[in-house]
Amino acid sequence: AEMQKFLLYNSVEPEELPTLRELNTIEICKIWSAMSRHIYKQLLQKKAVDIGVGSFVVFPAHATVAEGKVLPIERPMFILSKPLKMFYNLESEEAKIPDETPVVHPDFEAIAANTHFRQEIVEHCVQETLLCFAEALRDNKEVEFSFR
Repeated sequence: AEMQKFLLYNSVEPEELPTLRELNTIEICKIWSAMSRHIYKQLLQKKAVDIGVGSFVVFPAHATVAEGKVLPIERPMFILSKPLKMFYNLESEEAKIPDETPVVHPDFEAIAANTHFRQEIVEHCVQETLLCFAEALRDNKEVEFSFR
């Protein structure tokens, strides 16, 4: 059900983004940076993090180094949710979260504890940003979402 709200038939109205309208860019970046650290910690614990529009997950991979030696490495990846992909008619690398990987949702209480914002502000900021992201997908706009 969480993901349904990102399947947009109409454009997002400004009143659907009350939190983003109250925060400035620096504050929004602070919240996403705390979100990013939280996701990173979960990935280190071999968990996948479902943020509604898709999931961050780490895949085992191999890197060939000097003298043809192969090193096992881990490759972080973002997997768009299937319904979202179908709804917006998007193409992306076919990938599935490994069966043994537990999937968790962001712990907004923990994320908020690492910022000076209340939990609901953090949660709404993230949801509203993702709504904007969904709208950009809907309108076929270029989106750059960078995570360290």
